Amino acid sequence: MPRPVSPGPTRLDRDDARLYLAVAAAAVTVVLTGTAFWLSYQHLAEVAASHSLQRAEVRAWAWPATIDLFIIVGELLILRASLMGRLDGWAIGLTIVGSVASVMLNVAGVGADASVLDYVVAATPPTAALLAFGALMRQLHEHLTSTDVRATQADLAPHVAPTSGDVEDDVEPANPIEAVIRPLYGRLGRRPSTAQMTAAMSAAGLRPVASTARDARRRLEKREPQLLRRYGNGIGHAPSATPTAISPSAVASLDRP
Repeated sequence: MPRPVSPGPTRLDRDDARLYLAVAAAAVTVVLTGTAFWLSYQHLAEVAASHSLQRAEVRAWAWPATIDLFIIVGELLILRASLMGRLDGWAIGLTIVGSVASVMLNVAGVGADASVLDYVVAATPPTAALLAFGALMRQLHEHLTSTDVRATQADLAPHVAPTSGDVEDDVEPANPIEAVIRPLYGRLGRRPSTAQMTAAMSAAGLRPVASTARDARRRLEKREPQLLRRYGNGIGHAPSATPTAISPSAVASLDRP
C-alpha cells in the first residue's frame, strides 16, 4: 500500500515562520543592545566618578549620556534618511563621533598599566552597542519599507471595470512605481503626463525621477496595450471607439508627452 504523501508547507506557514523569526531576532537584538549600552554607560560613569566628578554622583551618572546618546541619535537619523532615499552625512558623522569617543573613553578609563585583555573587555560593550543598535535599525528599516510597499500596492491597485471588447486589465504592477502610475490612467481618464506621474510618486514617498516614471509607463503600456486603446495617448486624442492593435513602436513614440 503506498505511503500517503504529506503536504508541504503552505505559504501561510512560511509567512508565519518568517514572522516568528523576525520577532525573535528583534527581541534578541533589543536585549543585546540594552545590555551593551548599559555596560558601556556604567563604565563611563565609573570613569567620570573616579576623575573630575568624584563628589557629584548624579552628574557622574548623567555624563555618559553626552557620549552614548550621539550613537542613538545618529543611527535614528541614518534610518530616517534611508527611508527618504537619501544619504545624511551629518547623521553618519554623529554616529562615528559618538562611537569613537565611547570606545576611546572606555579603553582610556582602564588605565595605563592594564593588560591587553583589560582593554579588549573595556572596548567590547561600546562596540557591541553600536553594532547591535545598527542591526536593530536595519530590521526596522526592512519592516517599514516592506509594509510601505504592501500598503502602496493595496491602496493604489487598479479597480477599473472591464468594458466589452477590452482585454482584462487587472494586472498586478511589477514594482511600487508602477503601482503608483497604473491607477492614474483610470483616475485621470487619460494617459498621465510626466509631471502627473512624478507628482504621484512624490506623494507616495518615492523619488520623483522623470526618466524612471517614463520607463515605468512604457513597461505598463507594453504589458497592457489596452491602456492606450482606452485612454488615448494623453496629448489631446480621445480613446478610439474601435479597439486597434498598438505596436511597440507606437508605444515608444508616445513615451515623451
